Amino acid sequence: MSTPDSISDPPKQVPVTAGTPSSQAPKPSTPAESSKLSNAELKKQQKAEKAARRLQKKGDQGPSNGQPTTPAQKAQTKPEKHAKPTQPRNQPAPPTLKPPGKATATRRGSSSVPNVIDSEVKNVALFKHLYSVPRRQRIEGASKDVHPAVVALGLQMSNYRICGSNARCIAMLLAFKEVIESYTTPGGTSLARHLTSHHLSPQIDYLKSCRPLSISMGNAIRYLKELIIKIDPAVPEHDAKATLLDAIDAFISERITVAGTIIAQTASTKIVSGDVVVTYAKSSIVMQTLLTAHRAGTAFRVVVVDSSPLFEGKRLASVLASHGLSVSYSLIAGASHAVTGATKVFLGAHAIMSNGRLYSRVGTAVVAMLAYERDIPVIVCCESVKFTERVALDSIVGNELAPAEELLAAGLSVEGKEGSKGVEDMLKKWRETPGLQALNVLYDVTPADYIKMVVTEFGSLPPSSVPAVLRNLSGNG
Repeated sequence: MSTPDSISDPPKQVPVTAGTPSSQAPKPSTPAESSKLSNAELKKQQKAEKAARRLQKKGDQGPSNGQPTTPAQKAQTKPEKHAKPTQPRNQPAPPTLKPPGKATATRRGSSSVPNVIDSEVKNVALFKHLYSVPRRQRIEGASKDVHPAVVALGLQMSNYRICGSNARCIAMLLAFKEVIESYTTPGGTSLARHLTSHHLSPQIDYLKSCRPLSISMGNAIRYLKELIIKIDPAVPEHDAKATLLDAIDAFISERITVAGTIIAQTASTKIVSGDVVVTYAKSSIVMQTLLTAHRAGTAFRVVVVDSSPLFEGKRLASVLASHGLSVSYSLIAGASHAVTGATKVFLGAHAIMSNGRLYSRVGTAVVAMLAYERDIPVIVCCESVKFTERVALDSIVGNELAPAEELLAAGLSVEGKEGSKGVEDMLKKWRETPGLQALNVLYDVTPADYIKMVVTEFGSLPPSSVPAVLRNLSGNG
């Protein structure tokens, strides 16, 4: 007696309802056979069939005879998540190939060649707001409205060929004289309305792009703009330009040159024979004060404290020594030793704030603090053109940031030849060195408590009297 062929599905037999060949008809299921599968088993079987169809759609290998896939078959065909490729023992893994042309970041301590780190990572977060002010060092992109004299001045300021608050202010006013001399008022307008907004503003914007303006430069610009606005439109252009040129000469003479002479004469009387005077970096008004005291026959000694990257104190020490003064030179690292035995400290100023704080070359606050701890009087020589109504609480806001490469280049120039090869390589490749940041700020703020006296052309006064001077200046127009 012949019986139909049976179909076996490991690990157990399940009834076949579809997908069988036509020559092999399935045996009709009896109530006893259908009752062998519970509802849970039927649901499990349906899930297995759906899983088998998904695998076939994805291109995975599965049964090709159209038979439903059981959970056991699904477990056999499903790849293991944590399965590792078989490798012979004691055989190194093949190297991982990286796509060419793409730089990958290396972890700290990696032996591979370091890549250039993003510039934002190299910026100091506390001074992040200062990095957004770029400094122009070339004439490319300059507006056609900028006068050639202003272009030359901007490059000289950016490259420190003209350095110092007074020198920059005088050079700017002299350049503006050339701008005014070459100016011609267009038809249909007046000099008072057109000169400031259309001709003078591009010059000022270009100078700002080269380097932020000093307080004295800002005060001089405001003074010049007020003069231009007050010019009567009925005045001929030639006479108006002559008036402006004379006013610029008077401003330079009265507010800078004569004021410096008066301050030098007043401050020189504070120096007596036997004094040891400490000064920091180079200030034109302090240099004039020391030379005035020396010409008066006062015998004293000068200690110049200096710092990188400009090393301005070298020029001051050279000038003083050429005039016969006894001069000692020290870097900022030895400032604590330099102030030992000093009797007075004379400092220059970039600006004096309305709250009496001194805004000057970075490192000034260190020297003033060391002198204050040793009860040495700190005297600041400053013209009133450097006074400002601004208030400074610290040196973070409103400071000027120079390229870090200038500071590192100065550090390389003073490094010794022995044992400094590794340091030089690190400084040259500081942008590729993880965790290394460089900051080159130009100014700091000295609290008013460290300052004993401020000498101006109006006399000697305490820092708390700065607002009175500002009121006097504003009242005189």
